[in-house]
Amino acid sequence: MPATKAAAAPGSAPGPGSADATVAPDAARPVRHRRSAEATRARILEAAHREFAAKGFEGARIDVIADTAEANKRMIYQYFGDKEGLYVAVLEMAYDRARSAERRLDLKRLKPDAAMRRLVAFTFDSFVEDRSFIQLLNTENMMGARYLARSGAVQAMHSPLFGMIADILERGATEGSIRADVDPAQLWISIVGLSYFYFSNIHTLSLVTGQALESPDALAARRDHVVGLIMDYLQPAARPSR
Repeated sequence: MPATKAAAAPGSAPGPGSADATVAPDAARPVRHRRSAEATRARILEAAHREFAAKGFEGARIDVIADTAEANKRMIYQYFGDKEGLYVAVLEMAYDRARSAERRLDLKRLKPDAAMRRLVAFTFDSFVEDRSFIQLLNTENMMGARYLARSGAVQAMHSPLFGMIADILERGATEGSIRADVDPAQLWISIVGLSYFYFSNIHTLSLVTGQALESPDALAARRDHVVGLIMDYLQPAARPSR
């Protein structure tokens, strides 16, 4: 009678090559640790973003950030070095979110005039949805951009942005829908400035104009105004009649 294989004892580990073999717990531990570290770092950045936006660099407190992130100060110093390093990381995150959102617009698939309208409207709407970027920029400008200057990442983020705008302008000039003498950087400053000033000063502007500038109707009117100004500027010069 042929010998039969003995059944594995209940709870015993499968042998090598068994179909039931699983990854050893120790092998999965580095992956879990990495994911946990990434999650902790992300919580710290989010908490720091809110703290720096609300209180500025000087007013922000590391212990408040640690409590909000459910971390400890040792972790913050381990990941970011010091308060300045954390602040620079928050600035980089804020800029990266803005530039990433612009890239997702996929403006190359649109005709040049439609692409420019989309970009201007999107820029305005980004300030409607989140004012924390304005607060961070106000803080950094008051300090002469000295911390932002430490970040090569932020400066590198803007090359693709200017390239994207340059592509729209070039396509528009080729087909005759956009004037041919527009500087991409100057245009971008104007687009941002027309929206940024409105939101950074919205409370005082509401007071002096006697209008509720945060109302949906006022926001829609300002959005249309900003888009119209930029698009009027981009119109090709009329050719003189013969």
